[in-house]
Amino acid sequence: MKRTLFTNGKVYVDGQFQDTDLLVQDGRVAGFSGKADEVVDLGGKLLVPGFLDLHTHGGDGVDVNAATAGDLAKIGRFFAKNGTTGWLCSILTDTPEQTLWCIDQAKAAMAAPITGAQLMGIHLEGPFLCSAYKGAMPEHLLRKGDPALFRQYQQAAEGAVRYITVSPEVEGVVDMIREISGHTTVAIGHSGADYETSCAAIDAGAACCTHTFNAMGLFHQHRPGIMGAVLERPVCCEAICDGRHLHPGSVRMLLACKGWDKVVAVTDSIQAAGLPDGHYKLGVNDVVVEDGDAKLASNGVRAGSTLTTGQALKNLVKFTGESVEKVLPLLTANPARLIGMDHRKGSIAPGKDADLVVLDQDLNVTATYVAGVNVYAGEN
Repeated sequence: MKRTLFTNGKVYVDGQFQDTDLLVQDGRVAGFSGKADEVVDLGGKLLVPGFLDLHTHGGDGVDVNAATAGDLAKIGRFFAKNGTTGWLCSILTDTPEQTLWCIDQAKAAMAAPITGAQLMGIHLEGPFLCSAYKGAMPEHLLRKGDPALFRQYQQAAEGAVRYITVSPEVEGVVDMIREISGHTTVAIGHSGADYETSCAAIDAGAACCTHTFNAMGLFHQHRPGIMGAVLERPVCCEAICDGRHLHPGSVRMLLACKGWDKVVAVTDSIQAAGLPDGHYKLGVNDVVVEDGDAKLASNGVRAGSTLTTGQALKNLVKFTGESVEKVLPLLTANPARLIGMDHRKGSIAPGKDADLVVLDQDLNVTATYVAGVNVYAGEN
C-alpha cells in the first residue's frame, strides 16, 4: 500500500486553493495529512484535479478512427503532457465495420496498463446526424435514428459508449433519445433543428449540446431554433475555447446564459494537435492545418482543432478575466458530472481517483498523475 504525500503547494479543494498537504494511497485520495512512503515537494506550485476531455479525435499524429490500442495509448501520453488525465475517444461517423473495429481497439486500450491519460470510454459523433450541418461527417454514411444500431455498438463496447452526438431533426432520433438516454449521455448537435424539435429532444433525455454555436443553426428572434433551446433549457453546452471556433465574447455570453456549472470545455482536437502545420486526416477526410487552424482540404470548412486542454485553461482565464479557481470546473467537475463519473473524477476529495496536475504560476503543466502514478514529469 504505497502512500504518497504531496506537500509545500496549494491544493485545489472545494473551489479554492488551500495551503494543505494531500495524501494519496492505492491510487485514491486518502486525506490531507498522514505518514507516507514517498513525499512530493510541490515547491509552491498548484495541485489541481486532472482535466477531462469528452470530445477529441486524436493528437500527436494519431487519428482515433484509424487508431490501434497502442495508438490510443500514444494519444494518452501526449494528452498527459497537457494536463489531461481522462478522455473519451470520439469516433467520427464511419461504416459499421470500422466503427466496431474502433470500439474493439478502445476496449483493448481501456484494459491495458495506464501510461498516460486514462481512456474512460467512447464518444460516438454520429452517424445519426443531419446532412445540412454535417461538418466533416461523410454524408453517405449518415443514418436515420436506429436504436438497434446503437445497442449493437454499446454491446460491443460492453457499456463503454459514455457519450453520443445526434441531430434532433433526423427521422427517428427523438424516439431514439428516449430509448437510449438511460444507457449513455446524449448530446445534440450538427443540427439545424427548430426550437420545438430541439426541446422535444431535451425532454426525451438529451443532456448536452455538442460544440455549441459550431455546425448548428444559430439563433433568430423569430426562430430560436436549436440554439435558443439549448441556451434556455438546463442542458450543458460544450465549448471549444481555441479562439477560432468561438470569439472570446461568445464564450463569455455562453457562460452568462448557462452559468459556470453548465459549460464543458472540450478540445475537439485532431491528429494534428501538438504537431506543425501540414496535411492530416480526420476520419476519411483530408485536412490542411495552417497557422494551427484545421480545415477540410475539399471545401475549407473547419475540421476540429489543434487545441489542448492545457491551452484551453489558459485561454479561458484570458477570455473571461476570471481566476483559475473559477475556470477549472469547466475542465474537471463539469465534464465528470455530465457523463456520470463525478463520484470518481473531476475534483480532489477523499475516495476519489488521484488524478492530479501540477501547474506553475503561469499555468504551465509541470507534472501529471493518473491514479497516483506519475505519467508526466515535465520536459527534460
